[in-house]
Amino acid sequence: MAENEEGGAAAEGAEAAPPKNKLKLIIMVVGVLAVLGGGAATWFFFFRHAEGEHHAEAAPPPKPPAFVDVPDLMVNLAGSPGERVQYLRLKIVLELKEEKQVEAIKPTMPRVTDIFQTYVRELRPSDLNGSAGIFRLKEELTKRVNAAVAPIQVSAVLFKEVVVQ
Repeated sequence: MAENEEGGAAAEGAEAAPPKNKLKLIIMVVGVLAVLGGGAATWFFFFRHAEGEHHAEAAPPPKPPAFVDVPDLMVNLAGSPGERVQYLRLKIVLELKEEKQVEAIKPTMPRVTDIFQTYVRELRPSDLNGSAGIFRLKEELTKRVNAAVAPIQVSAVLFKEVVVQ
């Protein structure tokens, strides 16, 4: 009977041992898969993009933009009656995508100057306060110049000088 108890205990030990070994095996398999997955992800993010860079080098470098000076503007700003008259002086440059557009835009410069003068005369000194005011002015002038010189596209209106006196 003692042998049966010892045999039963040995049988239980034999049955209990395989699940521990299976658990260790599962943990090792999961660990190996995690290491392989990490290696694959590392290769994907770091080495895969190096292949695409060779194709990007074959593309020609972008052309530098061209610039056109607009005649200087000096206007009086709109104000309330009785207020001191304030003046705005602007030196503006137009940025174009290609050099060949410069010659195409030069005949329209009187129209561009007129559109700028007409718009800027309606501004109040408070419209130009801070960088947000200058940014709005730049966006509005860009929109107006693109309408005046269509189909040519002006990339940006750049300020060389902005003086409010």
